[in-house]
Amino acid sequence: MEIKKIGMLGAGAMGNGISQVCAQSGYEVIMRDIADEFVQRGMKTIEGFLTKSVEKGKLSEDDKKATLSRIKGTTQVSDLKDVDFVIEAVIEDLELKKQVFQEMDELTRPEVILATNTSSMSITEIAAATKRPDKVLGMHFFNPAPLMRLVEVIKGLETSEETIKVTWELTEKLGKLPVLVKKDTPGFIVNRLMMLQLMEAIKIYEEGIASIEDIDTAVKAGLNHPMGSFELMDLTGLDINYYVSEYFHREMNQELKHVTPHTLKAMVRANKLGRKTGQGWYKYDKK
Repeated sequence: MEIKKIGMLGAGAMGNGISQVCAQSGYEVIMRDIADEFVQRGMKTIEGFLTKSVEKGKLSEDDKKATLSRIKGTTQVSDLKDVDFVIEAVIEDLELKKQVFQEMDELTRPEVILATNTSSMSITEIAAATKRPDKVLGMHFFNPAPLMRLVEVIKGLETSEETIKVTWELTEKLGKLPVLVKKDTPGFIVNRLMMLQLMEAIKIYEEGIASIEDIDTAVKAGLNHPMGSFELMDLTGLDINYYVSEYFHREMNQELKHVTPHTLKAMVRANKLGRKTGQGWYKYDKK
């Protein structure tokens, strides 16, 4: 099956980043979100990234215009009816993802592959919401998608080898480096390793062992990571880290090592109440 048009569900940080990657690789993209303000914000982010690339001499003005011309923003699910491949990047809410996949299963052609960009959740459970579980898999990009090379290609219980093959080839055509996750397990490879580190960083802070700034400095200078643990959590979003941590705790038989730290829970709750202290670790530390 030849892939020419890709449907993107979500125009947030991951959605617009993946849309840009696909469009720069020559694919037509239909980027859909639930409200026009989200779609327009996503388009503005893409244009801003491309403009900076032109200013740095990494991209020509013509290539920028060509990339933008390949992306159509929409709030209408029906606009994805004729796409050849779907990538979902809505928030890390399992029930919402299942609902979205059920919609796509009913809307798109039976041969179309449905991929989820979930960083941690069960591919098999998401696939169960469709009548084509053999054509459902994980395609986990990393943030920011235009810069990060890795893509985890995750096999669900019923994902076919053909679905893996097509997705692997697409990943390479997008200029990314795919790795195969052969077993559908919470967190896959990277997040299973990373979440333990992030939650441990919070515990070190809670116990008064070191400041947020010094923990991040230690991670960057001692482990040679490009970002500190708290910087990374601020980039990806407190709510995402909270949902993933809670999901790990449920799915990993309530293991103590996956208990969400109290401070993260409190900050996410504060965020929902509109309090500034919940917006990010560095803002929280200076409250």
